[in-house]
Amino acid sequence: MTDQKPQIERLLFVCTGNTCRSPMAEAMCRAKLPDIEVLSAGVGATNGLPASIGAIDAMDARGLNIDHHRSRALSSYLLADADLVLCMSKSHRDVILSALPELADKVFTLAEYVGEDAEIADPFGGDAAEYNACADQIEALLDKLAAKLKGAPA
Repeated sequence: MTDQKPQIERLLFVCTGNTCRSPMAEAMCRAKLPDIEVLSAGVGATNGLPASIGAIDAMDARGLNIDHHRSRALSSYLLADADLVLCMSKSHRDVILSALPELADKVFTLAEYVGEDAEIADPFGGDAAEYNACADQIEALLDKLAAKLKGAPA
């Protein structure tokens, strides 16, 4: 049974401010994997800020509501409690692993976890097209994540 994957019950998405990328990933992942507890946080987040208007609009276009999202600063508790931590960029992953190298077995970028080499660019301050392109990229990676976690070929 060495090929058996660990059961993922709590998944944490990480970006910078927790107002754009990780809240969008959180909302889309909840819709795709309703049996997993999904949270998000930011390595440079201020607690309590709403999602950006661009992120709200991009999610509304997908039938998902993140109006009530409030940003959350990344904490050692959130990291310890998560079974898997998926970052939007290598810099987020590196910030975590430089402080807590013992978490290397569960901290990855979303792209690398599903076998891709990509960064998810921050759409903060961009127009609707940038937010939608970012959401499209995240959604494509989440489709691969859902397949991987369900044990299906990606």
